[in-house]
Amino acid sequence: MQSTHIVFIFLFVSRFALMASAPFIVTAPFTEREREIIYSGDRDTSFRVLLVTDPVDSLVLRMRSSDVDPHSIAGDESLQLLIQRLNVTMSEEGGIGIAAPQVGVLKNVFLLVRTDLPGQPTRAIINPKIVNSPEETVCFEGDGCLSIPDIRGNSLRFAWIDVEYWDEQGYLHREHLKGYSRTDHFPAVIFQHEYDHLQGVLFTDKICTTIGQ
Repeated sequence: MQSTHIVFIFLFVSRFALMASAPFIVTAPFTEREREIIYSGDRDTSFRVLLVTDPVDSLVLRMRSSDVDPHSIAGDESLQLLIQRLNVTMSEEGGIGIAAPQVGVLKNVFLLVRTDLPGQPTRAIINPKIVNSPEETVCFEGDGCLSIPDIRGNSLRFAWIDVEYWDEQGYLHREHLKGYSRTDHFPAVIFQHEYDHLQGVLFTDKICTTIGQ
C-alpha cells in the first residue's frame, strides 16, 4: 500500500513538473472592438495604420498580442477578412510586412513578403514562434516601419532563425530563415521585425550603430 502511494505521488509530481515546464500560450477570441475594425470595410478595403505620433495609437502599438485558436483558422471568417485587408493595406503602403497590432487588432498575426522566393509571394503568419536563433546579433541597416513614417535606422537582428507558424489554411510550418542584408534577401529580418510588433516592440527599441558610423 505504501509503495502504491509513492508511485502515485511520483506520477502526480512528474505530471505537475511537465505542466509547469510547458510554455503558457494565451489564446483569445476577437474582441468586439477588434471585430468593428475588421468589418469596417470589405476585403478590398485597406485599414488605417496606427502611428507612433498619435498618443492613443502609440499605446496600442506597445501592447502584447494573443494567439488565435489554431483549430479554427481556416473557418474563421473574421481572421480571413483580417488577413485579406492586411494584404491590401500592405500593398497600398508599399510595405514588405505588416502586423495585426498595426491596425489595432491585438492578435498574433502578420504578413510578410518572401523576398527569397520566386515571385516574392506574400505569406500569412499566424501564432508565430521563434524556436531557435544564434547567440550573436548583427546590425541590420535601413530598418523602417509603416507605423513610424519617414524614419529609418539600423536595428539589432539575428542573422538566421528557426520558426514555427500556422498559415491561413490552418497548416503548421517549420522553417529556417536567413538573410540580414539589403543587398541580398532578408526574410529572417522581416520575420523578426513583424514578430516584435506582436510583443509591443518597435525597431527603434533595437537601434544599433554599424562600424564606421
